[in-house]
Amino acid sequence: MNADDTAAEFEVIPAVDVQDGEVVQLVQGERGTEKTYGDPVEAARRWIDAGAETLHLVDLDGAFEGERANADAIEAVIDAVDVPTQLGGGIRTAAEAIDLLDRGVDRVILGTAAIENPEIVAEISDTHPDSVVVSLDAKDGEVVVEGWTEGAGVSPVEAAERYADLGAAGILFTNVDVEGQLEGVATDPVRDLVEATEIPVIASGGVATIDDVRALADAGAAAAVVGSALYEGRFTLAEAQAAIEA
Repeated sequence: MNADDTAAEFEVIPAVDVQDGEVVQLVQGERGTEKTYGDPVEAARRWIDAGAETLHLVDLDGAFEGERANADAIEAVIDAVDVPTQLGGGIRTAAEAIDLLDRGVDRVILGTAAIENPEIVAEISDTHPDSVVVSLDAKDGEVVVEGWTEGAGVSPVEAAERYADLGAAGILFTNVDVEGQLEGVATDPVRDLVEATEIPVIASGGVATIDDVRALADAGAAAAVVGSALYEGRFTLAEAQAAIEA
């Protein structure tokens, strides 16, 4: 795929990260660094009204604790919106993932569960094709799990092809080194991952300007998840979409 095709298909996806029932953004995934942005349903509707075609939902308490602590808030968002949703955070079993898919989530995002048991990707994909996104979050070039607190001993590039072979619909790559800091993106890790796998790579972490969005598109990512920059008004969703389409 050439760069023009990539840009034409590139999507900007607003993040709705939920902690203690509220939308928050963390700095480098650290609890205690959060800024709060209100009700998840209101945030979701705001982004849809602004033109979002997909929403990225994360149960942050679930990511840290290993069980979905914000299920009610997330379910309220899913019931309230009419665009595709991808949900991560605390999904640990195939049965739980399949239940979420059957209840209206379009794609589940698996991090710790997929690292610990790669076959879970195939198990879910067998009955729900194109429904699993594997989250490869990295600190200092190493995949981290359990809410970004433990190293998995593998690089994102080493892990990516394994999940493509198991039926993953895409890779969500979060660069924790720049996550939530509004200081810009690191494109080399994204480009390396894009080159290592045939399935789409969704990039997350560090987007502060429209130029960062363009840089991720140019690196070959299929989409960018954007949180803090949108909530802080660094640019609008419409401005980001227009910049990619230009």
